[in-house]
Amino acid sequence: MTANTIEKTTVPTKPGSQIIVDTLLEHGVDVLFGYLGGVVLPLFDKLYDSPIRVVIPRHEQGGCHMADAYARSTGKVGVVVATSGPGATNLTTGLATAMMDSVPLVALTGQVRTELIGNDAFQEADTTGITRPITKHNVIVKNPNELAQTIREAFFIASTGRPGPVLIDIPVDMQIAQVPATPPQPLDLPGYRIRERGHARQISAAAEAVNSSQRPVLYVGGGVISGNASEPLRKLAKKANIPVTMTLMGLGAFDQNDPLSLDMLGMHGAAYANFAVQNCDLLICVGARFDDRVTGKLKAFAPNARVIHIDLDPSSISKNVPADIPVVGSARHVLTEMLELVEYKERKEWFDQIAEWKKRHPLRYNRNAKTIKPQYVIEELWKQTQGQAIITTGVGQHQMWTAQFYRFNRPRQFITSGGLGTMGFGLPAAIGAKIANPDALVIDIDGDSSFNMTLTELSTAVMYELPVKVCLINNGYMGMVRQWQELFYGKRYSCSSLKSPDFARLAEAFGAVGLRAEKKEEVPAVIKAMLAEKRPCVADFHVDPEENVWPMVPAGKSLHEMDGLDIFEMA
Repeated sequence: MTANTIEKTTVPTKPGSQIIVDTLLEHGVDVLFGYLGGVVLPLFDKLYDSPIRVVIPRHEQGGCHMADAYARSTGKVGVVVATSGPGATNLTTGLATAMMDSVPLVALTGQVRTELIGNDAFQEADTTGITRPITKHNVIVKNPNELAQTIREAFFIASTGRPGPVLIDIPVDMQIAQVPATPPQPLDLPGYRIRERGHARQISAAAEAVNSSQRPVLYVGGGVISGNASEPLRKLAKKANIPVTMTLMGLGAFDQNDPLSLDMLGMHGAAYANFAVQNCDLLICVGARFDDRVTGKLKAFAPNARVIHIDLDPSSISKNVPADIPVVGSARHVLTEMLELVEYKERKEWFDQIAEWKKRHPLRYNRNAKTIKPQYVIEELWKQTQGQAIITTGVGQHQMWTAQFYRFNRPRQFITSGGLGTMGFGLPAAIGAKIANPDALVIDIDGDSSFNMTLTELSTAVMYELPVKVCLINNGYMGMVRQWQELFYGKRYSCSSLKSPDFARLAEAFGAVGLRAEKKEEVPAVIKAMLAEKRPCVADFHVDPEENVWPMVPAGKSLHEMDGLDIFEMA
């Protein structure tokens, strides 16, 4: 080599599809849920040789719910892949579900070639435009050199702050293009700020309010679970001697077998939880957002209470209920710091009153009925599983009965669609949870109408030999809709009764096991047989068709104005 020769170095390149796979591996992705299509074939070709396990659902919505439940049950980011056009639009229900419940997801969608965008090309849809309102962030990649960094940003945004779904739309030419393999760069996200630690003065004020209160209640939501704050919550409740009530999304944040537990509050919550909230002098809200199903009539909610609101998302604070002491920060950090400042107080009169409410208004049903009561099925399931199963549900009456009668003792044990109320969530969620927790017992407690929406995912469970259980509460109706029609529409059951298939035989056709119980005395044996199965299993319980969920706070009523308390007392 002469002195005048300039040595040239060549940066190695890879196709964009390989860059995607490498970046997923960089983030510890070991499984993804995806459905093939023309514009994601380059990506799936590279996945063929990768160590990432690819689970193919029967519908993209099911795949998104699987990734969602994978994330909820582990705390990791779930990953779902879909092709352009209908593949991407089929993700929308799953993305909206994850957005409402603050679930960390990364969705990768294929897109037509960049030069065709806007020309109504085959299977083209404006994916970023469609999904902007139902994702925490979304972006279309039009420079292949930005692929890796965009994916890194997506994982960071999805999993930090208030978690949520992030979508990356990737045209097929970005997957084919040769891209320099460059090392990760520092993330630069102007305007994206996370306040993990609360302000010391606000935390001190909150602790002082706890120490001076006579009738406090801890009201906790899904933010405690997603923020890994269950242990500091337990310690704070014990040290300061405070009863704890949970939202639907918060179930499992605090052991329901603990004497301090008030179980779930709200429209179909326990009467004693609702009475406690309405009579408390201090309401400590942690990781919840005062949803309308919790508060009832807002103007009459917790009328005598000062409100502490602890939340990582500043936009949630005082959005529905004004906070007297707002604390912006992660539940784990704030509760840990409060723990050092709070004091034990006996509060005998308060706990005596709560004990009286619990004695007078327990969760009840008619145990002497000759028909199969849905509550009995769930209670028996709880007994036979010793309360240790991971439970998923669809949406409707069976979901509320599950929240009432399956007592959860740990976080990430109960996986359900809260904010969006997505029917059909249960079965694909059970599959995602089982893949994430292969040694766990995973059971979908479902309703016949919810199950009908996504039952084709039984094929997925059979294909991957996933012994998920479906405990079907079959009442022949869209149960919650029928209940409202009974109570508010003069029992005019317009369109709420659907003819279902023979679910046990249908399960067998899919290659799963089908069981059925039509008599009350058959229930324990069918549950035992279901739990013993090594294959996917559907147990179809034909329950009382017009059983209602009680108690119930009617729309527009205050939290203490519950219907059904007299029914409970007579049962």
